[in-house]
Amino acid sequence: MANSELLFVPLGGVGEIGMNLALYGYGPAEDRAWIMVDCGVTFPDSAHPGVDLVMADISFALELGDALKGIVITHAHEDHYGAVLALWPKLRKPVWVTPFAAGLLEAKGRDEPGMVGEVPLHIYRAGGRFAIPPFEIEAIHVTHSIPEPVSLAIKTPLGRVIHTGDWKLDPEPSLGADTDAATFKRLGDEGVLALICDSTNARRDGHSPTETAVSQSLSEIIARSQGRVAITTFSSNVGRIRSIAQAAKKAGRKCMLMGRSMRRVVEVADGLGYMEGLDEFIDEDEFQSIDRSKIVIILTGSQGEDRAALSKLSRDEHPRVHLSAGDTVIYSSRVIPGNDKAILETENRLVDMGVEIITDNDELVHVSGHPRRDELRQMYEWVRPQIAVPVHGEAQHLNAHARLAGEMNVAQVAPVRNGNLLRLAPGQAEIIDDVQHGRIYKDGAIIGDEEAIGVRQRRKLSYAGLVACSVVLDAKGKMADDVDLSLHGLPVENANGEPFDDLIYDAAVGAIESIPLKRRKDDNLVAGAVEKAIRAAARDHWGKKPVVTVFVARV
Repeated sequence: MANSELLFVPLGGVGEIGMNLALYGYGPAEDRAWIMVDCGVTFPDSAHPGVDLVMADISFALELGDALKGIVITHAHEDHYGAVLALWPKLRKPVWVTPFAAGLLEAKGRDEPGMVGEVPLHIYRAGGRFAIPPFEIEAIHVTHSIPEPVSLAIKTPLGRVIHTGDWKLDPEPSLGADTDAATFKRLGDEGVLALICDSTNARRDGHSPTETAVSQSLSEIIARSQGRVAITTFSSNVGRIRSIAQAAKKAGRKCMLMGRSMRRVVEVADGLGYMEGLDEFIDEDEFQSIDRSKIVIILTGSQGEDRAALSKLSRDEHPRVHLSAGDTVIYSSRVIPGNDKAILETENRLVDMGVEIITDNDELVHVSGHPRRDELRQMYEWVRPQIAVPVHGEAQHLNAHARLAGEMNVAQVAPVRNGNLLRLAPGQAEIIDDVQHGRIYKDGAIIGDEEAIGVRQRRKLSYAGLVACSVVLDAKGKMADDVDLSLHGLPVENANGEPFDDLIYDAAVGAIESIPLKRRKDDNLVAGAVEKAIRAAARDHWGKKPVVTVFVARV
């Protein structure tokens, strides 16, 4: 087709960890077709009080309208598929998923309030091919810390692009086979225009340890432990869950699951045959009847999530399950950036209980699902792309990956960030535009930007509190009743021991009395003066200015 271009634009996951979402476009400007690859989330921090999920701004995708032909999900980690159900009512496009991802989407649609369950799903499998015209897609099996991860070979008349998704090399995985080297080599021989590749571990030298080595290490720790053993890991890591269950059986212990997402994943995995050969997991109701040396708990909470199972145990808040001195908690997971403080708080509570903590800083209890530098080099040797586009990582990861690609003699290295519109062909790879990008938020049943859901105001409230003030005036402008105040989140007294509510009351009354009676007929003027006076008084006695709301009524 004349004047056709092949374009790539990431809206999330490039320059940050998580929230992966990318678009590929092919065709002339006036008749271009697009596909979306992945639609993930990241999780809110303390700067987003009350927010449930953080997602990529999809304004650009929505503007495409009918030109957006479908959504392809590479695997069922939250940072790659977690926004599908929340955003599908806006997008309303068919979704291509593997069986495991489909099972989790359907389970989430049933279980989570506000999620949509009626998403049209097309099932594909590694090794299969399907078309979303004009794109022809081949799914390539890779190894990762979840069942059924794939890379996508996306073929267009202007060349083939390989979108790796998350991957690693592991000759001894606990579930499934190693990454499909033969297919990557074949595609390299046929010719690859661009490799859009995971950068998460691009700063780490060498080759990742195998999952089998982690399993063996966990087995040894369980065998030597005297008390209860609780192992927290990502709920989607079915291979790790399977390894833990096998190690528990070998040590003569029974296994129990804790956490809704953990139970949901295992249920879906069991339905697809991934849990065959394991003993049945015991129920929480059986916990009290089992000797503490005969149980292993697999549970959620590796990131310090306040409502997760491990956090509840660390506060001794669970009605049926508890930990005590002499027990062991193993963090079979990595620390997601930003979660350090919450994890440390949970660990400290456990240590105060007399529980031993083991992390990957102490022993081999976790291995990443992402390629280190030697694995990246192997991928480049197989694929031999004309263009390297590092994605999935923060700036330091992307830059390290870009340097490695240059060392591998890739003809073009095209650094991009979220919102960059990268033309891959024809001609040299080049950023030709920037599109709207950023973050939107799921807050209960509402999705919107910070302003739309009130996050900015919540931040102010969390920093300096709220003063609500009610003023009642008569027809002449005189105060018909005492000023009514309600202070939330302000100090009780100032540094001199004076009650704060008295100081604020005096400021409000003083502001009203300073206004001539004739001018008090203007409600907005009265409200503005009182608000200003309250904020000034708080600043003078506290050093902070609260959010102030003033109501003026007439009698």
